[in-house]
Amino acid sequence: MLQVREAMYPVNMPLRGDMSMVEAVTHILDSGYLGLPVVDAQQNVVGFLSEFDCLPYLITDSYHCDSHETVADIMRGDPLTVSPSMSIVDLAQQMGLDKPKVYAVVEGHKLVGIITRSMLMKELNDALKHCKVVA
Repeated sequence: MLQVREAMYPVNMPLRGDMSMVEAVTHILDSGYLGLPVVDAQQNVVGFLSEFDCLPYLITDSYHCDSHETVADIMRGDPLTVSPSMSIVDLAQQMGLDKPKVYAVVEGHKLVGIITRSMLMKELNDALKHCKVVA
């Protein structure tokens, strides 16, 4: 059974709650992901900030040329997370039910990686190419 740990990628630039939104948006854009987890000083996942969350901020603050918000002001504080030991088939089915396209991967509340719908698709497609049973 293929697990999330086999498909996830490390997060080199997690966001912090005290980070400015300008810096956070730059990190998200540089990451190539649709959003990034927000961690505290101990690397515990405390939130998630997506491109979707950032758009209203960018529209308003770029128009007024005024930016005082931090990540903590904008982030979702109830991030959906998955365990590295979760089956990628189970996660793919969950993602197919209109759930987010990006999840933080946590072990004991600590951030260990990120998993996206495209990463799952790649892993499942590789398994199909090699006729490897994934369930």
